[in-house]
Amino acid sequence: MAPKSSQSDDPTVDPMQASVEDGPESTSLTRYRQSTEIVDQRGKGVILVVDDDADHATFTANALDDAGFRCYIVTEGGKAGLAALKQQHFDLLVSDVKLHGLGGFELIRRARDVNPFLAVLALTEQATFDGAREAFRNGASDCLVKPVDIDALRRSTIEALEVQKQARRGRRDRSKARTDPESFAFDAIIGSSDAMHRVLEKCRLVANTDATALIVGDSGTGKELIARAIHDVSPRRNGNFVPINCAALSPQIIESELFGHEKGAFTGALSRRKGLFEHANRGTLFLDEVGDIPLDTQVKLLRVLENREIMRVGSNDPVSVDVRVLAATHRDLEQLVQDGTFREDLFYRLKVVIIDLPPLRERSQDIALLVDYYLHHFAEAYGKNCTDIEGDALAALVAHPWKGNVRELKHAVENLIVTAPGPVITLEDLPESIRRSRMDESGGELSLSGIVGMSLKDVEKELIRKTLTLVNGNRHEAAKILGIGERTLYRKLRTYDLS
Repeated sequence: MAPKSSQSDDPTVDPMQASVEDGPESTSLTRYRQSTEIVDQRGKGVILVVDDDADHATFTANALDDAGFRCYIVTEGGKAGLAALKQQHFDLLVSDVKLHGLGGFELIRRARDVNPFLAVLALTEQATFDGAREAFRNGASDCLVKPVDIDALRRSTIEALEVQKQARRGRRDRSKARTDPESFAFDAIIGSSDAMHRVLEKCRLVANTDATALIVGDSGTGKELIARAIHDVSPRRNGNFVPINCAALSPQIIESELFGHEKGAFTGALSRRKGLFEHANRGTLFLDEVGDIPLDTQVKLLRVLENREIMRVGSNDPVSVDVRVLAATHRDLEQLVQDGTFREDLFYRLKVVIIDLPPLRERSQDIALLVDYYLHHFAEAYGKNCTDIEGDALAALVAHPWKGNVRELKHAVENLIVTAPGPVITLEDLPESIRRSRMDESGGELSLSGIVGMSLKDVEKELIRKTLTLVNGNRHEAAKILGIGERTLYRKLRTYDLS
């Protein structure tokens, strides 16, 4: 689709001439839309695109407008973009990092001062680690390379606005969190299995203490979600929750990230910077993939845990910090200790309490609940009406091993929503790898050979029994898979004497 013209005589353009002073600068906003009626019906979010390149700004606005968002553009530099943010409410800022006048990074930083819940996407002409890190540090949720890929732009927009919506919901529910923080935090964790009940019960006990906790489990089991819930329940919930993925940082960077640095401490250290420990003061620091921290840094981390003091890189002056540390790993730390790659004293200091998250295959009862949640979540995010799933398809999802755990299941359901041709997910809509997972308990494909010679009543009884086994006795999910009502299922359970 060709970019829409920004000329005032174009019927698709609604120029807003209201001007806001920001020093000597002012700005006018141009809104792109297909029609007032469509915009009013969609209401997905209001977006400001700031880009000195007018053609690319128009291209970006068109791509988001066609996806149902309400877009405005500013092409007069960062100062004009900041004035626009003060002029009216926006849900998302899409900004180039190279702007004349007020730079893009500075615009992103100051934009969050105007609206703390503003979602931000950064645009850059070159994909560099330093540029992306600077964008993230100033508050951007993603950094996209120009010219932007439309699908990536829309996907990042949806994800950023979803995070923003959750943040706003958190503010609205802040009073509830004060009066009943426990239910507020743990409601976000989906699971009715005995395994998850045990995990949540331990989390509740740990949350009211300042004890260091080690959260272990396979990748994708939700370790950060558990850590956030513990923080939100704890007495430190009014402080910052600061997560860091230790595996994503090089040995040369991680110490500066954790402890900060002084000006001139190394090449590129142009000013003093506080580290994440100081940022998390009176709050919680979450060390994800703690098993990947280099040995040299492990020594300094242990000192912080013991003495509650950090020293910035390039400084000899200790700085007191009051931080609760939660750590997580999918690796076997005891084996790393034996291998000599993880300090034994740090291991014992971290594992004051161990929270062991079970893999999804060990809590299959929760799969149907997660599928239902993600169906509605992504149907709303992508504007689809597909929120239902056939019993055969759900049974295949429940039977799948899910080596990537909840993260893999989440992405699988998102893919189904995006590609589903109709309002109901069917077995044919599932990838072949998932359809193959629907096997009986002996590991063979379901077939007629095992039921030939049985009466219809015996076949039905065996089918109900195996379905209940599949969902760990959850009668609601069993009825859904079998395609019958719960009252009908209860009646058949009594008839066949199945508990």
